Amino acid sequence: MKTKYNYFKKIVCASLFAAGTLVTTGCESYLDVNTNPNGPDQVVAPHLYLPAIQSELVLGMQYDARYLGRYIQNWNYRDADLTWDRHGYATGSDAAGQLWRSVYWTMGVNLTDMITKAQEEERWDFVGVGYVLRAFGWQMLTDYHGEIVVKQAFEPGRTTFDYDSQEYVYEEVRRLAMLAIENLERTDGKVGTTLGQGDLIYNGDREKWLRFAYGLLAINESRLTNKSNFNPDKVIEYVDKALQSNADDASVRFEGAVSSDTNFFGPRRGNLNPYRQSKFIVSLLDGSNPVLNDPSLVGEDPVFTEQHLKDPRLPVMLAPANDGQYRGVTPSVGVSEYSVVNERPRNLWNTATDNVASSTPNKYLFGNNARFPIMTYAQLQFIKAEAAYIKGEKATALDAYTKGVNAHMNFVKTFVTNDSSTPEDEVAVFEERRKEYLASEELVPSTAAELTLQKIMLQKYIAQWGWGFIETWSDLRRYHYIENEDGAVDANPANNVFAGFELPETFYGPNQGKPAYRFRPRYNSEYMWNEASLDKIGGQEPDYHTYEMWFSKQ
Repeated sequence: MKTKYNYFKKIVCASLFAAGTLVTTGCESYLDVNTNPNGPDQVVAPHLYLPAIQSELVLGMQYDARYLGRYIQNWNYRDADLTWDRHGYATGSDAAGQLWRSVYWTMGVNLTDMITKAQEEERWDFVGVGYVLRAFGWQMLTDYHGEIVVKQAFEPGRTTFDYDSQEYVYEEVRRLAMLAIENLERTDGKVGTTLGQGDLIYNGDREKWLRFAYGLLAINESRLTNKSNFNPDKVIEYVDKALQSNADDASVRFEGAVSSDTNFFGPRRGNLNPYRQSKFIVSLLDGSNPVLNDPSLVGEDPVFTEQHLKDPRLPVMLAPANDGQYRGVTPSVGVSEYSVVNERPRNLWNTATDNVASSTPNKYLFGNNARFPIMTYAQLQFIKAEAAYIKGEKATALDAYTKGVNAHMNFVKTFVTNDSSTPEDEVAVFEERRKEYLASEELVPSTAAELTLQKIMLQKYIAQWGWGFIETWSDLRRYHYIENEDGAVDANPANNVFAGFELPETFYGPNQGKPAYRFRPRYNSEYMWNEASLDKIGGQEPDYHTYEMWFSKQ
């Protein structure tokens, strides 16, 4: 397997540079111990695999977010777009197939080798981390593509592969997560000796990895709200064992000094230049959304003194137009709907031109060295709030909701920049807005009876904006984009769970009038080499990407 060897070579070199262990010895000579040109004769230390596996998994999600981010209206294209903004796809292209590549190739056999070597050396913490990363990869991939290859994925000698049902993949995620917990709880062997050398997420903190595994179980179970066997008690139990505060947030670090180790969303990479924030996210933060709106707060904003109080997160997360006002774009329309140029929203880095310098200062998650989250405490609190709400435990739901809102505000506050003449200005404005926001009974109820499912899901959307793309899409699909709490589409969009969210006026032609529910498998692996298996699941049909997911069906 020459391909595996070439990647093995790349992953070890990258890890050695990251760990600072490659001094005067070149990577070529380091790997000359291998006499087999088609594969390594021996598997190296587990910590040399881990950094590249973690960063490439994140990059897979970021690459594909350029497309998924438009389906879920985190952002849309600057110019009129008739394909992705309308829930379409690019034929004969690997666009939106990077996560597939990351899970099967970047992680792939390399992750298997890491687990095997760790087992041989009794490094049970590495084994646990390996299992939970495998489980996380399968969870994200099946929620993104639907049916995927699991059982036969890494069988030597295979040239075609059968797809497994999403129900089976969910069971496998649970099995692997439990294995991860079992190994992470072990204290014998060589636990705690080298995990920190390769871990870009938790720096070797085994307890945090254990909480991450429970968080994954909560995500897995929370997807099943439309199933008769949905168990909200399990969701609540898993969340309570998962991340305990923002200090447990899981995110991958980037150094940002050179392109190869820069956040994919950073200005140095230049991958988000033509994107603009959506009208939907602006409405959730500027007080114009019908649910996150309090009439008594009109005229209470300390900056926009004649307008509704702004969410303190607004100026930190989003970018204004040149005239200082916050606006978003409509899917497939772009900025041209604003005839006055100064009214058009700036890009995600808040620069007036799309010729963005690589040294542009960080803006929220879109900085060269900004960490990219993959699971957060706030996210899990909203998952708990939804489960408790569905169960009818409104007091538990309100407690989790309130914790989620506060936790995300604390998260966002760490990104506040002080560009004003007085260093404290922006922090002071943030805190002034926050105090009024949290005191509002409409925005953060003090009694359980006033909490609604709409508030929970809209606040969760805010907390996941810019990073939790697959989780947000799973939420939208569970509620079929525009359903109300009773599972019906209301004539008034304000009554739907995602109040104010509107699907594109016209869908991509092959959709036959339906929204997207999945991404098609990666073109250069599946449509080129695995067509017979694709036929069995309908993957050749032009509207395959609109086939509803197993988890979203009743």
